[in-house]
Amino acid sequence: MYLGLDLGTSGVKALLIDDGQNVIGSGHGSLDVSRPHPGWSEQDPAHWVAACETAISELKASHPKELAAVKGIGLSGQMHGATLLDASDKVLRPCILWNDTRSHVEAAALDAEPRFRKLTGNIVFPGFTAPKLTWVKEHEAKVFAAVAKVLLPKDYLRLWLTGEHISEMSDSAGTSWLDVGKRGWASELLAATSLDEKHMPSLVEGTAKAGALRSELASKWGIAAGIPIAGGAGDNAASACGMGTVGAGNAFVSLGTSGVLFAANASYLPNPESAVHTFCHALPATWHQMGVILSATDSLNWLSEITGKSARELTGELGDTLKAPTGVTFLPYLSGERTPHNDSAIRGSFTGLAHESSRAVLTQAVLEGVAFAFRDSLEALKKAGTTLTRVTAIGGGSRSRYWLKAVATALQVPVDIPTDGDFGAAFGAARLGLIAATGADPLAVCTAPATDATIEPDAGLGGAFADAYQRYRGLYPAIRSATA
Repeated sequence: MYLGLDLGTSGVKALLIDDGQNVIGSGHGSLDVSRPHPGWSEQDPAHWVAACETAISELKASHPKELAAVKGIGLSGQMHGATLLDASDKVLRPCILWNDTRSHVEAAALDAEPRFRKLTGNIVFPGFTAPKLTWVKEHEAKVFAAVAKVLLPKDYLRLWLTGEHISEMSDSAGTSWLDVGKRGWASELLAATSLDEKHMPSLVEGTAKAGALRSELASKWGIAAGIPIAGGAGDNAASACGMGTVGAGNAFVSLGTSGVLFAANASYLPNPESAVHTFCHALPATWHQMGVILSATDSLNWLSEITGKSARELTGELGDTLKAPTGVTFLPYLSGERTPHNDSAIRGSFTGLAHESSRAVLTQAVLEGVAFAFRDSLEALKKAGTTLTRVTAIGGGSRSRYWLKAVATALQVPVDIPTDGDFGAAFGAARLGLIAATGADPLAVCTAPATDATIEPDAGLGGAFADAYQRYRGLYPAIRSATA
């Protein structure tokens, strides 16, 4: 048996798989987010430990014999969080989370220094770790002076599990301190934030052994002491391991609350100017790129609230046959946009409305607008040297065949729908635990799920969608200039 632990923002999931990668059982522990000021987002690391204990206790209650057979553990987790420890590993303040925006001024200042984009291959976003430390230095000087180690959230769990300060490449790539091409800490970037390598954990690959389970915890859970903990991965890279998106050219499109177009790469292909994330993957000598849109299913949920109809009812009104764009265009920038604009101030819009613009027309425009936002990410990936020939769809929005047809036609690539199953970050973490424990070939373990169906681009509507996309592209600068 192999255990995957995924530390999310809203909870910890513990997932148990056997050596055939069959899911045996799972447990869950809930988490809350503290928002003491507007734009702040924090969690107490002690709550992560408690939630992990709850998840494993739940798993032990339902599958005690299977849990006792665990031979390896993998970790995944929310990225970018700043967990600050003193010389005794005492937590100095609540962890500043990925969606905390207090350090936007500090992020802009760091991003203005060319070496950050040059070495990390990414814009310094406010959510990344480095600007948070600059904020702490400027606003909580006593805390900063006491910092001995900075850990990412899942690596604080590793410290609790193993007693060691270790991280891995995929998560560390989101700190703005990693030389992403060379897969190592960049001393000059650390120095720019008044830190050095002694403040950082040691680094391993996500498939490598990164500590061993402490005997105290092993005894409590009925697991053998000393079993290996894998390096693991940040949440998106772990999900990619679960989906088998690990080889060059493999990609998935995630239609969740936000949207992600994720592509695996065999080489380092940065393009920070287009707001594409370029990070190390969890597998050695592998990288990945992500285009991120901030409101995917959130856009449809917004329309659902406005109309009083459920998302399912709205998409049901469109039927299953893809329709030509009507001339009504929706920009899905309800909370700003990441790729390709890096614009937190822009907001969404409908244009082209007329008397005949029915509720179904608005729904169609929303689905098309999100599809065109993914097309923006696809174009940004192309500029970075990545060409995709097909993608696999995941996330709640992928239940709408109409939406997938719109995405396939907007992207002009086939969209594969996987068979039902749990292919998320906890499953990917369990796979990494299996690899670390057994030395198995990562590519042989991180395989893709079977494909249930494939949605091909609608050839008859390709031209109409291309025209509608150009109209969509022209609207961002027009709306920006009118609202700036």
